[in-house]
Amino acid sequence: MSQKILNSLQRITAKYIGSPERTNLDSVSIDSRSLQNGPQTVFFALVGVHSDAHLYIKDLIANGVQNFVVTHIPDDCKEKANFYVVENTLTALQQFASNYRSLFEFPIIGLTGSNGKTIVKEWLNFLLSPDYNVIRSPKSYNSQIGVPLSVIAINDKHNLGIFEAGISTRSEMDKLEQIIKPTIGILTNIGTAHDEGFASTEEKIIEKLKLFEHAEVLIYHKNKSIDALINPEINSFSWSFNDKSASVFVSKKSVLDKTVLNIEFGQNHFEIKIPFQDEASVENAISCLMVLLYFEYDAATIQNRMELLYPVEMRLKVKNGINNCSIIDDSYSSDFQSLKIALDFLESQKQYKKKTVILSDIFQSGLATEALYAKVSELIISNKIDRVIGIGETISAFKNKFTNCITFENTAAFVADFENLDFGNETILIKGARSFQFEEIVYLLEEKTHETVLEINLNAISYNLNFFKSKLKPKVKIMVMVKAFGYGNGGLEIAKLLEYHKVDYLGVAFADEGISLKNGGIQVPIMVLNPENTSFSAIIQHQLEPEIYCLKGLYAFLKIAKQKNLEYFPIHIKLDTGMHRLGFEENTIDELIAALKGNTTIQIKSILSHMATSDDLEHMDFAHAQIALFEKLSSKLMSELQINPLRHILNTSGISNFPDSQYDMVRLGIGLYGVSNDAEEQKQLENVGSLKSVISQIRAIGPGESVGYGRRFVAEKPTKIATIPIGYADGISRGWGNGLGFVMIKGTKAYIVGSICMDMLMVDVTGIECKEGDSILIFGENPTVSFIAEKLNTIPYEILTSVSQRVKRVFYR
Repeated sequence: MSQKILNSLQRITAKYIGSPERTNLDSVSIDSRSLQNGPQTVFFALVGVHSDAHLYIKDLIANGVQNFVVTHIPDDCKEKANFYVVENTLTALQQFASNYRSLFEFPIIGLTGSNGKTIVKEWLNFLLSPDYNVIRSPKSYNSQIGVPLSVIAINDKHNLGIFEAGISTRSEMDKLEQIIKPTIGILTNIGTAHDEGFASTEEKIIEKLKLFEHAEVLIYHKNKSIDALINPEINSFSWSFNDKSASVFVSKKSVLDKTVLNIEFGQNHFEIKIPFQDEASVENAISCLMVLLYFEYDAATIQNRMELLYPVEMRLKVKNGINNCSIIDDSYSSDFQSLKIALDFLESQKQYKKKTVILSDIFQSGLATEALYAKVSELIISNKIDRVIGIGETISAFKNKFTNCITFENTAAFVADFENLDFGNETILIKGARSFQFEEIVYLLEEKTHETVLEINLNAISYNLNFFKSKLKPKVKIMVMVKAFGYGNGGLEIAKLLEYHKVDYLGVAFADEGISLKNGGIQVPIMVLNPENTSFSAIIQHQLEPEIYCLKGLYAFLKIAKQKNLEYFPIHIKLDTGMHRLGFEENTIDELIAALKGNTTIQIKSILSHMATSDDLEHMDFAHAQIALFEKLSSKLMSELQINPLRHILNTSGISNFPDSQYDMVRLGIGLYGVSNDAEEQKQLENVGSLKSVISQIRAIGPGESVGYGRRFVAEKPTKIATIPIGYADGISRGWGNGLGFVMIKGTKAYIVGSICMDMLMVDVTGIECKEGDSILIFGENPTVSFIAEKLNTIPYEILTSVSQRVKRVFYR
């Protein structure tokens, strides 16, 4: 592999500057934060709209990295490492991956489509792994960056590849096709995802079909729209429910909780059962079936394996654990590439210094067993894992490669000894192949709460952060508000993610919120927006930075600062430019200047104000007047005090509506959590939080019978009622009850009937196929918090921040 990496590097269009090229290179990285970077790493310094990895090259050299692909060599790094200088580092990464892919000659399955790519990939891996050593995209690595990173993981032991390709606009698939070079193509379901990037559905299909231009065969669900666009030179292998001209004709029927598929393929006729009934799963399963048929598997093997398909868990989840632990649940897969990803995620989300990994035997690495566990050991060491608990016969045999390691032959043995294991005040990564049933371990370690959860999509937070970053001018800093428990979504976990993304500041409302984050290990500067005078000592003790908004507060802080012999302690000056809530007004500026002049106990890190109407374009004149007054007052302070602090006035809406007033920093709030007052902008944001619960009980009532307190609902006909364990104590407004609000059950609205209780609400499920234990959605994609807020005549902030602390937060990626 080392020689293949070097060969691929030497073939990119680059100018090499350094010592003779080394052959002991075994990994490629684009993440400066990864603890896995080291002497054998080639680092590609990617440049984004508001990120530039070249800034971290000096630190990477200090950590042992010696080989870089760059657009320029930083002045303080010259002659300190080896550099491949290119015009564009992303293009170079893609070129490198294409070179690397060309060194291998075995079947590659390439998947694209709007939906189902990851599930089909994971199922194909399950179905084919008994016969092949499979390399596949980890998680959903299907982007312009993810695809190269996936392909680079191929090694000499692999003999089948399965890679996803995802695109969002034109002229992207050509690059991915050159990297994947699939010999077998699968086009999954074409839906509405990323429609905004294309002029039409037809254009989107044409772009996706470019992945298969050099494939030996294309597998797809036959329909006229796609048939008309396929290159006639490509050998197609199609299936259909209603078109007998397809290569494979399928009919289906439901039996209990399964689907029976009748397959007609040439002279072959046979049935298979799959353990799903929903349309998407059936289609995805048929895509997998088609690959088995193309590979000429016999009917008996197909029948046996397809019946064992399982729900795919595509998310890394962060959960609260027993004894003050934090759990990262990745209990459904165990391969080398996904372990590397999970360890990086552990580092970004760790809440406790102590780190434990519970790891099963690793499959499908493509490496000899001893070499594999030597590499796993290197990963564990580089990520500074304190304890390893290995489960499985193979990892047990290589126990000596790990320090502080105990092993069990199987999950049952771990469970039997659980009471003797000491878990407390640590972050635990649970990483296991599905066959080990690590969900049993998750259950033992997970903090037990009621069945209502608020699921937080960390990918969506990252996406929304980058969306707003893309609106900023170069060098404009960003403060992200995590007050009110991260707008109800979870403060520390989100702060960890934001720190990982290197935001410049975090903002909280009160000192205790900031103290909690500092105690959780957050190092990013934290500004306290509404500090009380009594909290100043605690603010100083925990190295928080107070907003000072009045003379009384200033004098109180200066007095404490003098008593503690502080020098240049950071503070932030708040100006009132029209909000009339907090801040120094214009007539107090002179006294403010007099109090600050020559004072060395404090340092003014920023001057800020708050806009009252940044989201309301009908009040543009007022907003511009605020900005003008802020410019006047802040300039006077800077001139009189001879200082050059950061200035910031824009919040989420201001970032979009007043781009010329970004100053030195902006404050991102509700937009991070996927909410915008602008309808067009809202379409571009991703939903972050989904409040979910389950059906506790279902009952039938007759005409004249009532539901709930006060008999506010009386049935007019036979009605089926489901009870949900969530109520106003969990944050559901009582105004959302009795026919106004609804929950979603299997994509169908179930309206709330009667009064919402403290801990429960009831919904009408007449005509909805559901059972006790089924999941329901209170808000998320539909209904959104904005929709609920509009119906209740309030704002999305109130809906989000009302979700009670007793509702468990589950963070996933």
